Amino acid sequence: MARRQVALVDLLDRLLGSGVVLAGSLTLGIADVDLVRIDLRALISSVNERVPSPWEGGNPL
Repeated sequence: MARRQVALVDLLDRLLGSGVVLAGSLTLGIADVDLVRIDLRALISSVNERVPSPWEGGNPL
């Protein structure tokens, strides 16, 4: 399989253009006792005319 170099900007443009879903979980514990659990679910996508911003005016703050 041939190696192909891709610029980071091109990779980010392609990922944000189609969207990326991140999911994961982290559990911290001692002696088989769970102390902290963190779950992560995130959708990262670009905002354009077809996919508008969920915030009024496009600014979350």
